[in-house]
Amino acid sequence: MGDLRGKAVVLAPVAAEHVAELKRIRRTPEVRDRWGDVDAEPDWPFDDPDTVPYAVLLDGVVRGLVQYGEEEDPMYRHASMDIFLDPAVHGQGAGQDAVRTLARHLIEDRGHHRLVIDPAADNEPAIRCYTAVGFRPVGVMRDYERAADGTGWHDGLLMDLLAGDLRE
Repeated sequence: MGDLRGKAVVLAPVAAEHVAELKRIRRTPEVRDRWGDVDAEPDWPFDDPDTVPYAVLLDGVVRGLVQYGEEEDPMYRHASMDIFLDPAVHGQGAGQDAVRTLARHLIEDRGHHRLVIDPAADNEPAIRCYTAVGFRPVGVMRDYERAADGTGWHDGLLMDLLAGDLRE
């Protein structure tokens, strides 16, 4: 598994040298509020054998993480994606570039015809990012995800992208 190159980002398979910076980003309030307390996950980001994580690099600096998982059942085969970025680079196009780069890899190299992503329904910046890449809303999943602070549930928006929908 090698690096994936976008217009500005490089997606590098997560290695030990990326972890401290990824954990720092996970601890920022904006990311922690969506992804939860990284300190409660001692083996993260190597704790889930069903996901393939990449560090998002901009000019060689770790700026976030993007990952995918695959459903291999031939009747339902597809891939799912997740991403977080350092708030310092929000709104600068790095998210679109990272999502587009991983989507291209999943379609062209991994042979997926359909991708899904499931942001919180109130995460308007993420939804705009995914829409710009070609994802479309499928529906709202009510009380889909426990709030990061454990106090309740919030809705998620299921979005999908078919191979022909990918926007360059």
